[in-house]
Amino acid sequence: MVLQESLFELMEEKPITKITIKELCENADINRTTFYAYYTDQYDLLRKIQDETLLWVKESLSNLIGKTDKQEKMMVLEKIFQYFVENSRHLKILMSEQGDIDFQKQMFTLIYQQCGISPSTGAETDFGVSKDYFIFAVNGSVGLLQHWLKNGINQSAKEMAETIYNLTFRLVNW
Repeated sequence: MVLQESLFELMEEKPITKITIKELCENADINRTTFYAYYTDQYDLLRKIQDETLLWVKESLSNLIGKTDKQEKMMVLEKIFQYFVENSRHLKILMSEQGDIDFQKQMFTLIYQQCGISPSTGAETDFGVSKDYFIFAVNGSVGLLQHWLKNGINQSAKEMAETIYNLTFRLVNW
């Protein structure tokens, strides 16, 4: 956890390509031997953080998709946004313009897969919603999430859940 915090502290100042293992370890107050016992390099550390995040998103989306009641969906959405609040430091960096574009692509791909669509094929999702509406809703939701993180989480998790529900779920009638 100390190494993760150290990495994101440094990534707030510069891109990962400019971060050395030496400064990462000095910033975390650990020796390099300890670092190399767990990671091969700074990219490996970042990848593991990204993988954990994507796994959490996948599980949360699976839970959301299984809900049919508005109240249940709202509870899951609020839980998702609460996760983003609690992990805002690293998610703000990962989801920003200077973040890892591959991570962001993986996030979109994961959302599409969990919802049963391929942006390049088919006219409808598995649940009868126009693919174009769905892609618009996903991109708009992620864009709103990025804006929310970038601007210091100026709304509560509950308010964001309500906003996404009202904008997205009504749009795609899901």
